Amino acid sequence: MSSPIIAWPARVTLCEVGLRDGLQNEKTIPSVGQKLQLLDAVVASGVKIIEVGAFVHPKAVPQMADTDALCRAMKKVDGVEYRALVPNLKGVQRAFDAGLSKAKLTVSASEAHCLANFNSSPVKMVEGFADCVEFAAKNNVTLSGAISTSFGCPFQGRVPVQQVENVVESFVKLGITELSLSDTTGMANPRQAYELGTYMIQKFPQVRWVMHFHNTRDMALANIVMAIQAGIRMFDGAFAGLGGCPFAPGASGNVASEDVIHMLHEMGIDTGIDLLKAMDTARLAAEFVGHPAGSTVLKAGRCVDLVKEKAQGQNNK
Repeated sequence: MSSPIIAWPARVTLCEVGLRDGLQNEKTIPSVGQKLQLLDAVVASGVKIIEVGAFVHPKAVPQMADTDALCRAMKKVDGVEYRALVPNLKGVQRAFDAGLSKAKLTVSASEAHCLANFNSSPVKMVEGFADCVEFAAKNNVTLSGAISTSFGCPFQGRVPVQQVENVVESFVKLGITELSLSDTTGMANPRQAYELGTYMIQKFPQVRWVMHFHNTRDMALANIVMAIQAGIRMFDGAFAGLGGCPFAPGASGNVASEDVIHMLHEMGIDTGIDLLKAMDTARLAAEFVGHPAGSTVLKAGRCVDLVKEKAQGQNNK
């Protein structure tokens, strides 16, 4: 019986969101100095796209209250893209004032989620970003978009593809063509990741797609594999598997960056990231937040480590 031919890409890009999505639900908030240590470690591991924080109201997300200070203190490395999450024009302005040249606007695909949290529809929220686009164009700031609850929502369950498509169309009309489909509450499954990815790539070929998975129900790595098969080549991850969404009940940690890197390298797919250094970053993050990492490769070690240990054991007989 012959097997189907599967074309795997030579390279996949991983965006590190630990400093924002990873830390935004933590009870122990790392200091600016500790965040700088984590940022330097992420850069040293070879990551080229980093979400350093969010310009949101400090009462809403106190863990992000020092994003301005972090951006002003950090050392920028050539070839590394630094971005921040923003909710509105004020957020874009704060990102610009802090020295960033990229900001990510976010809206939920779920009608029920948007109405519950913002008393607005997703499309109206995106249309309201027009002033952000105007400011960004005048100040040489690049905007991308994040569409949360793209796969499922605690308020309405499975989110219909049409609701996601409506939000995408609204972003594209504004000229924003880098978009992240986010599994905010970890409700996505591999088939859904493949089908939504395939559909969106075919429907909006001008868009640079990113997928953002949480590992709430242990399906994130499988979702990434199927999304790769759909044609997605960029994914978010958070060191140590930290994270969650304060505005979505039941949202738990992101997929661990080091687990994604390990899996892709085992599959022969390059990420340009040093796995051992990424694992060190995750250990440092776990130390700062005061609890173990939600990462399997940190617990079990790399596959190559097991082979080495077995060989060493045989040599010692």
